[in-house]
Amino acid sequence: MDRRNHGAHGGGKIRIGVCVMEKKVSCSPMEQILERLHAFGEFEIIIFGDKVILEDPIESWPLCDCLIAFYSAGYPLEKAEKYAVLRRPFLVNELDPQYLLHDRSKVYEHLKLFGVPVPTYAVVRREHPNQELNYFIEQDDFIEIHGKRFCKPFVEKPIDGDDHNIMIYYPSYAGGGMKELFRKVGNRSSEFYPEVRKVRRDGSYIYEEFMPTGGTDVKVYTIGPGYAHAEARKSPVVDGVVMRNSDGKEVRYPVLLTPTEKQIARNVCQAFRQAVCGFDLLRCDLGEARSYVCDVNGWSFVKSSYKYYDDAACILRKMFLDEKAPHIYTIPAHLPWRISEPAQPSDAVRNREQGTVGIPTQSEELRCVIAVIRHGDRTPKQKVKLKITQEKLLKLMLKYNGGKAHAEAKLKSALQLQDLLDATRILVPRARSGRESDSDAEVEHAEKLRQVRAVLEEGGHFSGIYRKVQLKPSNWAHIPKSSGEGEEEVPSEALMILKYGGVLTHAGRKQAEELGRYFRNNMYPSEGPGLLRLHSTYRHDLKIYSSDEGRVQMSAAAFAKGLLDLEGDLTPILVSLVSKDSSMLDGLQDGTIEISEAKAQLHDIIISSKVANGGDPAGFPWMVDGADVSTNAAQLLTDLALWRTEIDMDRIAAGLPCGSESFLLMFARWKKLERDLYNERKKRFDTTQIPDIYDSCKYDLLHNSHLNLNGLHDLFKVSQLLADGVIPNEYGINPKQKLKIGSKIARRLLGKILIDLHNTRREITEVAAESSTRHDPIVVSSTKRKERCYHDSVRNENFEGSSTDEKSVDLDSHKETKYCLDPKYANVLDPERRVRTRLYFTSESHIHSLMNVLRYCYLDESLNGEESLICKNASDHLFKTKELDYMSYIVLRMFENTEVPLEDPKRFRIEMTYSRGADISCLESATNTDYFLPDDHTMQIMEPEQLQEVGSYLTLDKFDKMTRPFAMPAEDFPPATPQCLAVRFCEDIESQGARRQH
Repeated sequence: MDRRNHGAHGGGKIRIGVCVMEKKVSCSPMEQILERLHAFGEFEIIIFGDKVILEDPIESWPLCDCLIAFYSAGYPLEKAEKYAVLRRPFLVNELDPQYLLHDRSKVYEHLKLFGVPVPTYAVVRREHPNQELNYFIEQDDFIEIHGKRFCKPFVEKPIDGDDHNIMIYYPSYAGGGMKELFRKVGNRSSEFYPEVRKVRRDGSYIYEEFMPTGGTDVKVYTIGPGYAHAEARKSPVVDGVVMRNSDGKEVRYPVLLTPTEKQIARNVCQAFRQAVCGFDLLRCDLGEARSYVCDVNGWSFVKSSYKYYDDAACILRKMFLDEKAPHIYTIPAHLPWRISEPAQPSDAVRNREQGTVGIPTQSEELRCVIAVIRHGDRTPKQKVKLKITQEKLLKLMLKYNGGKAHAEAKLKSALQLQDLLDATRILVPRARSGRESDSDAEVEHAEKLRQVRAVLEEGGHFSGIYRKVQLKPSNWAHIPKSSGEGEEEVPSEALMILKYGGVLTHAGRKQAEELGRYFRNNMYPSEGPGLLRLHSTYRHDLKIYSSDEGRVQMSAAAFAKGLLDLEGDLTPILVSLVSKDSSMLDGLQDGTIEISEAKAQLHDIIISSKVANGGDPAGFPWMVDGADVSTNAAQLLTDLALWRTEIDMDRIAAGLPCGSESFLLMFARWKKLERDLYNERKKRFDTTQIPDIYDSCKYDLLHNSHLNLNGLHDLFKVSQLLADGVIPNEYGINPKQKLKIGSKIARRLLGKILIDLHNTRREITEVAAESSTRHDPIVVSSTKRKERCYHDSVRNENFEGSSTDEKSVDLDSHKETKYCLDPKYANVLDPERRVRTRLYFTSESHIHSLMNVLRYCYLDESLNGEESLICKNASDHLFKTKELDYMSYIVLRMFENTEVPLEDPKRFRIEMTYSRGADISCLESATNTDYFLPDDHTMQIMEPEQLQEVGSYLTLDKFDKMTRPFAMPAEDFPPATPQCLAVRFCEDIESQGARRQH
């Protein structure tokens, strides 16, 4: 008898054997699909049952023409194999390859064999627990396996594919710790353990590089090699909280696969000979968009999609008929089942009824949100400088600079700082000698050594690095070589610079998280909670960048937590969602000379208390040199110096300092400020210390008011009056100088912002062009030509045209079809709409610099008298804005007017707003005896303010024209080379374990 026609001849039905554990048969997806297959009327469904599978011999198992069989816990796979050999049914999923799925290392080897991309990995096999292996080395922030190094963060998976306890280990400079991923238990899918640092040694594991996915995982389900359905969900890596709908089911959204990902799905299906299977797809962006496969599962179905069940039943029907009765296969005119299927109430439908999701049906739609944001509340930054000549310290410098006599050493790691602490403890005098011969310099040096020791001893450990030391050789001596031949040069003196403090406080984290929530609910018109849906379905193109500083990176992570409604610790969020870009967001080195000149001029203005005349002070007060400097600044400066004796640490009433600072360090902080402000020997003020004194006053007034520091509020008032004039003028004492310094510091950031805006317009015009060509093949867009002109010197496949220039640019654009929601399943107003969000977290210098470019770019001669980007009222208000405090921000939002032709300049409008950041009015209104301060020490963030007149229209072309002279051109951006993930995050992130943050 022809095996292919068995069961289908003579009007008989094809017998479909379901040889799986009863728990799997009774699950909703299997029930839904089997009901549909049965409804076709061509199949007899035979369910074997647990008793038959586990107890009966295979010879008595039911006969079938096609077999659905797959492994689950307790399933006798070998027994099912013998049945298949005996009866020779058509197998939907081949049985022998299912053994591969039990060993993750074999899965990875097989995927590579079939050209499927997988993360970089290595395997550690142990024959017994805790077996020592000569090829495995573990250090604090990396492991080595057969010489291959994996820097934290990395992933640890059991070789056993049935063990779903997966660990992620985080680097110490991101706070350290481990996150355990596991099968969902209630509403949890992972837990973070901050104290766990060492990898498991109780068995065999596979280690792989951590792939940042933007906080979203993609699950792909195949039904044969020609069909793949994909769904996105919130990744358990981020906070471990499972998002569920009102029915208690995990929230997932169908997404579109790129052509490459579709081929990956086909290859996975064919590699393991599993027609029905599922796998995890990691979409990441390390220099370019890539997709990687990690775990592959056997028989897997989507859990709740009626359309998917229809597809699955129809495809399986075709498989069965093609194999057993190809002559009777026809495409049914109507699906035969009649299931009462209630409309699936998606989040979008419910939210649309509430008016909170989607851009309203109107002509203007939000396309891009760009924000430059300062970090949150922090402890005062501090620095100790001292000359060192001690041999022990000089040898330590040579130890960590590679033995180079003229090279500086940077000490950041726990081991390095412990070495320094051990040396310092030996060198610090036990007590002052009291000898008359002790010079002031010797006493001061001893005090500084004690301060270095106290800072290094603070907290009792180096958990996370918020202290760093530079050792710079400054003098050299020649000594005979040990070989006796000639001389060698060795350092005889060096400068030690200890930087500490500047740690994000508990209040700073709260500020950042609350601002993230504010953005989620207010920066995306009519979106509301729908922003989360945009993000989960790849219609929200989000990237978060941070400077090198720990307080900035932690602010970015806390903001992301609020923006995306995440929970839990910041370390996993930081590693998963925040990228470091120090060249764009760090440092003042590009404007060092000009800033020094401005500070020198400002010093003269303050000391003389004379503000230079220029411009029209009445109408344009900001045009005056040294604007905002008080006319009695010299007297205020003298008052400030006199107040120093009022900070008497012996008069503290009760309690301990807030956060991780001890009394000793608090006292040292104030003594250093007093000493640095006025040099008794030189009889000279250092006006650059004013911001630091104001900073310390503000911090202690907010966080240490319970200590009743005598005279602190009066000192705050005086320092604030001076700081209001000093801080804005340190970035230039007049508009043209502000513009010059601002363009030097923010040049790369502004260039990246222009790229963001142009990329957004390019994507929109490409989609519009594709839509137009379907109706009119001759479509030429002048807007598209403008985009080509702007980037024509960049050799990048994302843009039309090319150049022989060897430089390339990370333009945040994928080279393949964009990731987005599957329109067939999208019950939203505009499934094709994508919003690009770029968030840049930085320090005060970049906020001032960018704002100064926006304020004064019109003064450049090349712009031929163009009007300012910022209106007169906003300029006046900015002049009265004395401080861009913690969490201050500048936001650019680009809107598209869909009723205007693409070629019209008014198609794209830029809206600019800013916030002054933390509201310090609670400090200003406080008195020495009456404090009305927030109990949690957290100052609220000010609402955003417009930089343009209401009703004005700033086009993208106008914004580009005004700012491009001060921005780094796209072609000058450095090549985007993928980095080891460990170096994407700063090495001086403050300790996750910093003690007693309020």
